[in-house]
Amino acid sequence: MWWWQDRLEVAGKPAITFGFTDSAGGVSQGPLASLNLGGHVGDDPERVRENRSRVARAVGVDPASFVLMHQTHSTEVAVLPADLSSPDADGMVTDRSGVALCVLVADCTPVLLADPHAGVIGAVHAGRPGMTGRIVDNALDAMSALGAASPVAVVGPSVCGRCYEVPREMQDAAASVSPASRTVSWTGTPAIDVAAGVVQQLSARDVPVTWVPGCTRESERLFSYRDDHATGRFAGVVLIESAAP
Repeated sequence: MWWWQDRLEVAGKPAITFGFTDSAGGVSQGPLASLNLGGHVGDDPERVRENRSRVARAVGVDPASFVLMHQTHSTEVAVLPADLSSPDADGMVTDRSGVALCVLVADCTPVLLADPHAGVIGAVHAGRPGMTGRIVDNALDAMSALGAASPVAVVGPSVCGRCYEVPREMQDAAASVSPASRTVSWTGTPAIDVAAGVVQQLSARDVPVTWVPGCTRESERLFSYRDDHATGRFAGVVLIESAAP
């Protein structure tokens, strides 16, 4: 179920749980096997619900408090709605405990943010458009508006630069925003490392970054749209744990 998971504890404050799922531990079948969390990829809705429920329970929240976004490769960042409905956004922030923010990916870069001192978290879907549009800056600004002053970031597995070949014009456009994104593919052609660009943007804001290794095209444990369009979605999940009763 987990590609990577960690827990951040600060004395006197609720702990923060971070995690990135993989493709194991669910009930989906075929190319979506088995822990597909995407409801827009042709999977049986009941299987998707069961998979999401398993992840929700694994992080200690009710499935109703496992909140996703309607992601469209935008740079929009939303504050979690009071009714826990899915916002039309590619970033989401909250200061509520006991609610898991979830970002779905299958090559794009998932970014999880947290300020444990302020009790503010965020989840961001950063594909190439999000990286060039600086969505992580928007998310940090939204967290700041909720009181965050010292956020940290965890950047999850995504398609690596070796596997993300693009036209040179696209590479130049990305590098004009984040020079660290410029790289070459395994065949020596122009390529983009979106995660490296995101890390550069976070570092420019003095945000400490944990970069979790893993390439979606190179690992059979991760879903990859570029490798096979008929594929599932894995997730980045972050939550402020509820205080013990």
